[in-house]
Amino acid sequence: MIKVYNTLTRKKEIFKPIKKNKVGLYSCGPTVYNYAHIGNLRAYIFADILKRTLRYNHYNVKHIVNITDIGHLVSDADEGEDKMVKALKREGKKLNKESMKEMANFYTKSFYQDIKKLNIIPADGFPKATEHIDCMIKMVQQIQKNGYAYERSDAIYFDTHKLPNYGYLARLDIKKFCHRSRIKINHEKKNITDFALWFKAIGEKETHLMQWKSPWGKGWPGWHIECSAMSIEYLGQPFDIHTGGIDHIPVHHTNEIAQAQAAQNKPLANYWLHNEFLILDKGKMAKSGDNFITLSTLIKKNINPLAYRYLCLSAHYRSPLSFNWENLIASENALNNLYNTISYYPKPGKIIKSIEQKFLEAVNDDLDTPKVLAILWNLIKSNQANEKKMATLLEFDKVLGLGIDKIKKISLSIPDEIKKLSKEREELRQQKKWSEADQIRKKIEKLGFNIEDTCQGTTIHKI
Repeated sequence: MIKVYNTLTRKKEIFKPIKKNKVGLYSCGPTVYNYAHIGNLRAYIFADILKRTLRYNHYNVKHIVNITDIGHLVSDADEGEDKMVKALKREGKKLNKESMKEMANFYTKSFYQDIKKLNIIPADGFPKATEHIDCMIKMVQQIQKNGYAYERSDAIYFDTHKLPNYGYLARLDIKKFCHRSRIKINHEKKNITDFALWFKAIGEKETHLMQWKSPWGKGWPGWHIECSAMSIEYLGQPFDIHTGGIDHIPVHHTNEIAQAQAAQNKPLANYWLHNEFLILDKGKMAKSGDNFITLSTLIKKNINPLAYRYLCLSAHYRSPLSFNWENLIASENALNNLYNTISYYPKPGKIIKSIEQKFLEAVNDDLDTPKVLAILWNLIKSNQANEKKMATLLEFDKVLGLGIDKIKKISLSIPDEIKKLSKEREELRQQKKWSEADQIRKKIEKLGFNIEDTCQGTTIHKI
């Protein structure tokens, strides 16, 4: 039984899939105009833990992550440049389709490399926006046919006032939102919260690099319609779970829901899960800011990318994660300590079912990874046989994804002094001189070794 916090209802719920033992999972993917920063990557680590947890519970998961390579403007007000076009100018590239495609492919490849380094299981599909224009146009047509869209000189807009529950995901108070909003008034729109479904290539936009024929003339899709159309294309409507960062709640995910409901009068997804920000001293990380740290930044500092994954696991996905170099190094030290310890473990034996149950209860309780890590370290410090520890840790890692199965085994060389002390201790134990035997055990520990008594006999391993 898995429990997840559903942003839609603001409470923790028992997960119930639409189809038995099958899960449709959609995660908002990158806009490929720059490298993903580590704040972005937290969202994909979170989605990976969710997917691994579902699989561990014997669900067959179909996971889709979109690639936005057009249509994402720099402003939520449907204003400003397309981020892809702005990136071409930033990099001094030619303003043409070939350069845009080349740049998109470069940053998409970089994204794939990042998730591989973080041991993130690839999605079952990475659909690109530019390759799914037809399904977006069809969805806009359906929304317009159902009376939720209107045409203006510059775009096809979604009429948010036609949808009674618009903004429910974010609990938007429309009046207060309009009063506080930094969105400039666009006189083409009926309402300040209305948003573009399709942009027309007219006026200043006539020379836009990427254009497609549509019932409304040449143009290109709005950012929000991309995710709605592509998620439905691959997962149906409704599907089970939609994930993303909390910054998507008030606009992007709100608008995704509105479009899907207007098109088919059905929910888009039943569960909406959101991860919190990665926080630096200067605030949340953003691609436009000075605090732009990529995975390559960590690698150049000789930091294992999985140390960042470990850091993300140390905080609950719904809690802000404080990032600084000190806590990243602490995470790397913890990870290296884990690797070093298990490198001396023998081949895995039987799983410790009672501890596996504790692990399962923690991870199934809204992905409580901090608690799972605590269970992991308690297991390592316990008196359980090392072969059982190894088997159980390998089970944990099916969800944690820390690469425990790839750690090379080290043959432990036991010094003669330790062997002699171990023999003396065993003789004292046979004589039931428990106190004296315990003193020798403590002496062995001071010399850097642990001694354990198992049903298979006495084992020694390095601390």
